[in-house]
Amino acid sequence: MPTYDYECTECGHTYEVFQQMTAKKLTACPKCKGKLKRLIGGGSGIIFKGSGFYQTDYKKSGAATDAPKPAQSKPAECPRKSEGCNGCK
Repeated sequence: MPTYDYECTECGHTYEVFQQMTAKKLTACPKCKGKLKRLIGGGSGIIFKGSGFYQTDYKKSGAATDAPKPAQSKPAECPRKSEGCNGCK
């Protein structure tokens, strides 16, 4: 259910009301019983939480858009291998 903002045209009182979309607009100010005007609200923004909305929830595994995995490089040869060194790994 959305939250609607109302403003009284007579006393200027503004407030929010949590009501169904199918509910009728409010017409009387709760303070002075004056005429109300429903304001256009910005609504609420979407908040994404977690490690990744698309990556973890909806992406098909093995899809053509998957980036290729980088090739693993070979470890460098030990320069003292000929001397029998086993310390470089």
